[in-house]
Amino acid sequence: MTDKTILKALKGETQKVPPIWMMRQAGRYLPEYRATRAEAGDFLSLCYNPDLAAEVTLQPIRRFGFDAAILFADILLLPQALGADLWFVTGEGPRLSTITEDADFAKLKGKDDIHDKLAPIYETVKILSTELPKETTLIGFAGAPWTVATYMIAGRGTPDQGPAHALREGNVELFEKVIDLLTVSTIEYLDMQIRAGAEVVKLFDSWAGSLKGEAFEKYAVEPARIITRELKRRHDNIPVIGFPREAGDGYIGFHKKTGVDCVALDNSVTPEWGAEHVQVDGCVQGNLASSHMVTGGQALIDEVRHVREACSKGPHIFNLGHGITPDADPDNVSLMIETLRENA
Repeated sequence: MTDKTILKALKGETQKVPPIWMMRQAGRYLPEYRATRAEAGDFLSLCYNPDLAAEVTLQPIRRFGFDAAILFADILLLPQALGADLWFVTGEGPRLSTITEDADFAKLKGKDDIHDKLAPIYETVKILSTELPKETTLIGFAGAPWTVATYMIAGRGTPDQGPAHALREGNVELFEKVIDLLTVSTIEYLDMQIRAGAEVVKLFDSWAGSLKGEAFEKYAVEPARIITRELKRRHDNIPVIGFPREAGDGYIGFHKKTGVDCVALDNSVTPEWGAEHVQVDGCVQGNLASSHMVTGGQALIDEVRHVREACSKGPHIFNLGHGITPDADPDNVSLMIETLRENA
């Protein structure tokens, strides 16, 4: 029986003090991260340097004592491994070569050809599996197919995922080829992370909320179901966290439809709503607003207690509703953890 609190929650155990980790916990709000990133030279060089990527993953564990560490990487490393061009524009974010026609798709590699490029990521996981404290859970991750596809089709992040929706409506055969390739490739990518030592994996579907109705079921739910089922088949029921961000009513039943062990909630729903409609089916994760990491104070303390209490009747992993922002104050992270663990 595990004594790791994250794994207990994922198995359905309700705990007096929920375990905690934080999306983007290794990031620019930490001075030690900024120093290591400067040493690496640029973001992608940091991702592909196993020693430095492991170091930035470990930094928030040393500073804050989170119950889990999440592999430092990026969801767009997989499309790069599939043959997409990837670069980052300072102050603007990622850029990729686009997929707008069949000829673009034909240039991509297959699911079995990704591992040479991604080998440094697996090495980072191996380092972490030996260097993390024994009580700390190691989480691997990937972007969900729909979200990764939005970047591959548009070549960048967009406010409404318009180019991906346009391709879905205008050339559904090509669109579904992209989704299918990403689905099978994500299985292979996460499979290798688990083999290297990841104890939990998370699927980030950051743009799931822009899929509505049947499209949500087909392109958010179904790929998550296929990926989860196959990983659990290969790896003795490995725990999976799903994050269909801003899914709204799509959160309801997501556990049962996909087989994930935990559903992460964003801030578009209240923790009470999450407890009533989602936690009834299993573990939930979330959902403190990341803005509290900037503003702090009594409002932070009150909201930590609010989220903890609202989700106290079932399995819960405390987290933010989205990633911590670069302007956050590390002291507020400490205050969040102290408040969560008070009276333990």
